[in-house]
Amino acid sequence: MASKLFTPAKIGPLTLRNRTIRSAAFENMCPGHRPSQMLADYHLSVARGGVGMTTIAYASVNRSGLSFDNQLWMRPEIVGELRSLTDAIHREGAKVSIQLGHCGNMSHKSTAGRMPISASSGFNLYSPTFVHGMNEDEIREVARDFGTAVRLAIDAGFDCVEIHAGHGYLISQFLSPYTNHRRDRWGGGLDNRMNFMRLCIDEVLNAAKGQIAVVAKTNMRDGFKSGNGLEEGIVIARELERLGVDALVLSGGFVSKAPMYVMRGEMPIRTMTHYMNCWWLKYGVRMFGKMMIKDEPYRDLYFLDDALQVRREVRLPLVYVGGCTSREGIDRVLDSGFEAVQMARALLNEPDFVNRMAAGEERCGCTHTNYCIARMYTLEMSCHKHRSDLPPCLLREIEKIERRNGKMQ
Repeated sequence: MASKLFTPAKIGPLTLRNRTIRSAAFENMCPGHRPSQMLADYHLSVARGGVGMTTIAYASVNRSGLSFDNQLWMRPEIVGELRSLTDAIHREGAKVSIQLGHCGNMSHKSTAGRMPISASSGFNLYSPTFVHGMNEDEIREVARDFGTAVRLAIDAGFDCVEIHAGHGYLISQFLSPYTNHRRDRWGGGLDNRMNFMRLCIDEVLNAAKGQIAVVAKTNMRDGFKSGNGLEEGIVIARELERLGVDALVLSGGFVSKAPMYVMRGEMPIRTMTHYMNCWWLKYGVRMFGKMMIKDEPYRDLYFLDDALQVRREVRLPLVYVGGCTSREGIDRVLDSGFEAVQMARALLNEPDFVNRMAAGEERCGCTHTNYCIARMYTLEMSCHKHRSDLPPCLLREIEKIERRNGKMQ
């Protein structure tokens, strides 16, 4: 069977030059909540490296949706800067998407400008902070902000928006029984828990008006017993198809409850705490991090079994993400009925991995130590193989993880 990898892919009004997409992994490269030269340099390297589309990661639709100081915040004053970025990426032959979302309870007043909001009130250890359950006016205001962010993305020259409805962010917090304890029309059974998602997607599609592709990232499973399972994930996927999105990105996990279910492997705790600025958080995570952040064994294509079950239940284009590190694996996914594949760590390790595959390379050099993930919560995302400034303690941790990973393969 001839490979589909380097054939065009169509998602709504958008046609990609091939079937590879840089997934929306948070870069932490936006000081002042606006695009930086570092952000541009990285995405341009991926575009030059042959990817069909690159995704600017996690832009909040308003200030209350910010998790980090160096995260994008969609607002009119940065549209010109974003337009310069999208124009530059287009000149390299790639398309460009932006992920739009709201972090919900995973923030702090110092970043969000207010007490963090969620489907229900409570306390979140992630920050740590108390959380305010949203009222009707706040629910509708945030949904409108999603629509406004799409209009700004169109003005900024993006080809696609990816709406983040997974990973335990705000839309996902409404979808999951773990975070949604409401007893009004926004909570209770799954059909009611989908109402906030419906409201946001309606605003997004009304704003998009067919001018820009609309993709939704959604969980197939939340990754723990008290969350949604695959049965609920399929119902949500069907509803997103009914609502009219152009494609789905199938993922899983909850950043605040099961973060390694999203990314797989183990979290290098020493690396994570090495870069932290808050002394009490640094030592708290160092002592209890392994209990809080449980390892999830890595294997290539780790979401594929679940994604194939979703593929049988919906007809719209599906984008596969999760452990795409080899040409053989990517071809296997595409031959299984997926429109495209997303990659993050592979393209951080080798921004030109797509061109390398076109030249015959079979596998990228990512060793899945997750140094990049441990670092990105404090500094910009970076692969350890590109660093010359690593202290001996971090090099030892990386080497140990690589040996353990090697034994499992």
